Amino acid sequence: MVLDLYRVACAAGFSGDRLGVAKPLVDELKRLGGPSCLIFESLAERTLALAQLERRQNETLGYEPLLAEMLSPILADCVRAGIPIVGNFGAANPQAAAQLIQQLAREQGIENIKIAIVHGDDMAGPEYEKILKSSLSEEDQNILKGSALVSANIYLGAKEIADALSAGAQVVVTGRVADPALTVGPLMAYFQKSWEDWDFLAAATMAGHLLECGAQVTGGYFADPGYKEVPNISDIGFPIVEFDESGNITVTKPIHSGGLVNRMTVTEQLLYELHDPAQYLTPDVVADITEAEVKECGENRVQVVGVRGHPRPHTLKANICIDGGWLAEAEISYAGPRADQRAQLAAQIIRDRLGSILNLRIDLIGLSSLFPSDSGNGPKIINQEYRDVRLRVAAAHRDRAMAMQVCREVTALYTCGPAGGGGVRTSLKPRLNTLVGFVPREKVVASFNFYQEAVS
Repeated sequence: MVLDLYRVACAAGFSGDRLGVAKPLVDELKRLGGPSCLIFESLAERTLALAQLERRQNETLGYEPLLAEMLSPILADCVRAGIPIVGNFGAANPQAAAQLIQQLAREQGIENIKIAIVHGDDMAGPEYEKILKSSLSEEDQNILKGSALVSANIYLGAKEIADALSAGAQVVVTGRVADPALTVGPLMAYFQKSWEDWDFLAAATMAGHLLECGAQVTGGYFADPGYKEVPNISDIGFPIVEFDESGNITVTKPIHSGGLVNRMTVTEQLLYELHDPAQYLTPDVVADITEAEVKECGENRVQVVGVRGHPRPHTLKANICIDGGWLAEAEISYAGPRADQRAQLAAQIIRDRLGSILNLRIDLIGLSSLFPSDSGNGPKIINQEYRDVRLRVAAAHRDRAMAMQVCREVTALYTCGPAGGGGVRTSLKPRLNTLVGFVPREKVVASFNFYQEAVS
């Protein structure tokens, strides 16, 4: 028996991902035929924090900065082909993102486009103050009490996405939803399963989990020359999942594209960020992959079966961003004979001058920058001649002037020594700190509405 199939293609795994990959996916979905959806996953904790800062400075911004470039090449094509677009590219300002999409549609001659906006993730208002406070540990409550609240966002599930698609949405714009929800929503809208069909929801969630990092599952982050070879990685194809009504998942990619889909690429992504394979907590379900099977079923085709599900958690995760003061970063390079000794001397100069007033992070890039703690302590540097070392110094402080001293002192190394330093770059940026809480599900009210232009 041939089961009904629905395809979901993913054209972004993070904000800033490669442009131009959506069109080959849309072309492939059209070639294959049948019902399908295109998703863009472009929102991470850091991305949302940056978007919140941007919106604070300009209320018309705060959505995915590459949104126009992402959607322009495929918007009309998707509308004509009946391929809905779902994306968390609304970030901190879904309303403004929908306005931009409406403008793109008008410019491309698309009439009466139906753009849905998912609401409910933003809980930064004063009416949520008690809820947020009670969601935190006692230690974090004290931190929140002494800090300025910038934003608070709940990880929503897939129901509002599914409801919007069932109501005829051609584009669904969300803010903070769980990454797999971008896939779960379209699958639930199409197959019309019960929201308590835990096994189906778990399989749909893992399908979304396989898609959410874009080309990571098609060989991108997997590649390791001489150990894990990936063909034609410069033209890597982004992933497509085929999903049937029984919850069987098949991962593939556009025909003739570069990259690789095999048992190893899929297994790596399946295990990505899974702290407990028996309990992957999401807003819609608790997924269990302990009995899942991953098997190759053709060239660049891998099937995942046997995912099980358990009832959804009683709480929803909240990311609460607070004012973190200022982050200063400064770098300088040393090259040639004894470059490592000169870089270490420069580091010691900075410690001597600022270490008593700032908590410094000092890295010697090229010697030991990946493993040190934030205190700058790391593995002992081996006795070896390095010819190219870059010194990086960073510090955070609530006072802008205090943080700025890092930039000034590293710049002063040009002539204050040691010898041969060059290529100084400095940066001073406002900083956000994040607290994590868990809010009772019944306290969160999520919904969607269709975008309507304001009438002047």
